[in-house]
Amino acid sequence: LPHTTPLLPPAAPPPLAEPRPLAEPRSWPRDFTDRLTAPLPGVRALARIAREGKLRPVPETLPEIQELPFEPGPMPVAGPATLALTWAGHASWVIRIGGLTVLTDPVWSRKILGTPPRVTPVGVRWEDLPAVDVVVISHNHYDHLDAPTLKRLPRHTPLLLPAGLARWARRRGFTHVTDLDWWEAVELPAPGGPVRFDFVPAHHWSKRTLTDTCRTLWGGWMLTAPDGRRLHFAGDTGYGHWFEEIGRRFPGIDLALLPIGAYDPRWMLGPVHTDPEEAVRACQDLGARAMAPMHWSTFLLSGEPPLEPLRRVRAAWAATGRSREDLWDLPVGASRVLGDASG
Repeated sequence: LPHTTPLLPPAAPPPLAEPRPLAEPRSWPRDFTDRLTAPLPGVRALARIAREGKLRPVPETLPEIQELPFEPGPMPVAGPATLALTWAGHASWVIRIGGLTVLTDPVWSRKILGTPPRVTPVGVRWEDLPAVDVVVISHNHYDHLDAPTLKRLPRHTPLLLPAGLARWARRRGFTHVTDLDWWEAVELPAPGGPVRFDFVPAHHWSKRTLTDTCRTLWGGWMLTAPDGRRLHFAGDTGYGHWFEEIGRRFPGIDLALLPIGAYDPRWMLGPVHTDPEEAVRACQDLGARAMAPMHWSTFLLSGEPPLEPLRRVRAAWAATGRSREDLWDLPVGASRVLGDASG
């Protein structure tokens, strides 16, 4: 009989890190260039994009802006056992988990540096927000770290940041600031029990000035409710191997918030922004039960037609055969409550 090698069981995921102290002073490397998963565009690429001028939709597609889904409504009542979210636009979500109100990458400004004004209003008026218990930031690009929005918060609001960004926040008067490396975590006390926040990798980069390329880290966040339900906020990312590794370390993800816009032209943006088909594939790699698209319908940052991300993500989702109910393609301003693991 031919010799066959027995199949080995898959390796168990490494144990999750012990939560670190909140507001812990840290020392970091001078930069995080070694974390890049693709080279950044060089002078030749920047010259090409300037020559081709394809970082905005062609004029013939701009009438689609009037069709972008915008349906603001009251946020759901959320108790300690509720996991609910409201899309404010772009990568800004209001997440209710364990009795906490969490903001992700909050941008309430009408315009950010270097981009045209937003094409849909913010989905939640600032004055309608519940008290904010914590803010999580994915990286320091201006469309994700918006200083004018953060300045509207009390300075004692806890901020959870990528490695190296605590100094930026403390200089602006914030007093409860924690920055983390990939795979590190903290817990915040909450009415329903502690909520865990793990900082996880992403395929992206960081830059805020002419001299700080990759001086701070970038990534996404895994939020774990007291009852074990998990929500992955991917921040800003291209497609790659990290999704499968995140899914291996965090089995049973209930919902993945994944970017589907700002992807054209692919030769330039492919390494750092998932297109709709890649976002659906990333959801599968994560093993997530449901997906909520984001990072579209707010700022026109690239060349695809305004409504194309929605059309393509719906088609890609349908092609997988997964339940239509599990694609949370929310209009800006809309909310949805996550049921328990059985429904």
